[in-house]
Amino acid sequence: MLCAVSFNRYGRLYYLDPGEFRPQVGDRVLVPTDDGPEVAECVWAAQWVSDDTDGFPKLAGLAGEEELRRDESLRRRKAEAKVAAKRLIREHGLPMKVVAVDHVLATADGGGERTTVYFTAPHRVDFRSLVRDLGATLHCRVELRQLSARDSARVQGGIGSCGRDLCCATFLTDFEPVTIRMAKDQDLPLNPLRISGACGRLMCCLKYEHPLYADSGSYPASGQRVETPEGTAKVVSRHPPSETVTVRQISDGATRRCALSDVCGPRRAYDTRPTA
Repeated sequence: MLCAVSFNRYGRLYYLDPGEFRPQVGDRVLVPTDDGPEVAECVWAAQWVSDDTDGFPKLAGLAGEEELRRDESLRRRKAEAKVAAKRLIREHGLPMKVVAVDHVLATADGGGERTTVYFTAPHRVDFRSLVRDLGATLHCRVELRQLSARDSARVQGGIGSCGRDLCCATFLTDFEPVTIRMAKDQDLPLNPLRISGACGRLMCCLKYEHPLYADSGSYPASGQRVETPEGTAKVVSRHPPSETVTVRQISDGATRRCALSDVCGPRRAYDTRPTA
């Protein structure tokens, strides 16, 4: 069985093995982390899945009153640290933008409080004096970590051009290389505003369907003449996911979408001669 939890509303989903627990949507649960169990909200109730769940971490249990009070204190400390970081960055005149703040409360085994501030900047920044002032203001150990454009989008989240939550903020675990060649192979407009994500880099989803286009050697190229059931036409675009092509009829100029089998079937070979 598996369940899904999120530490922030509309944030990234984490999948866990519920074990002996059966959390419902909206329940507050304890998730094991490197800094001890943390409170998260169940957004997908425990369900049976056919896949092997041995590799998933196990749920630590349901959150009680003490854990909820600790989580509320943790969130308050994060908000205070974020406000203080923004104020001190302005005072120091540093070209930095605070993206997120993480805070670890003191533990029973003697571990002290620790605040980590994640930020973006156009270049490397000397923030040594900022760290000293933040430590004196927050009265705890402070760390600053600079994020890349993609990591910043993952942490902040948002809505993509498709109208759905950003892939990097929901299910993507690793960033794979995305190149402009992938957009060209899919006949996409090479307009940065059309093929760039919230991070300003090429959209990760360009890689999802690219293998279909890379293996589409049986498709006629754009601009080539082909024979269709309605007569000779010229290929306008191809659609490997649906195994269809869009053509423009030579006779009347009408645009139609045809199945690949109708265009490049065993009795119909496309003409590679250049068109006028």
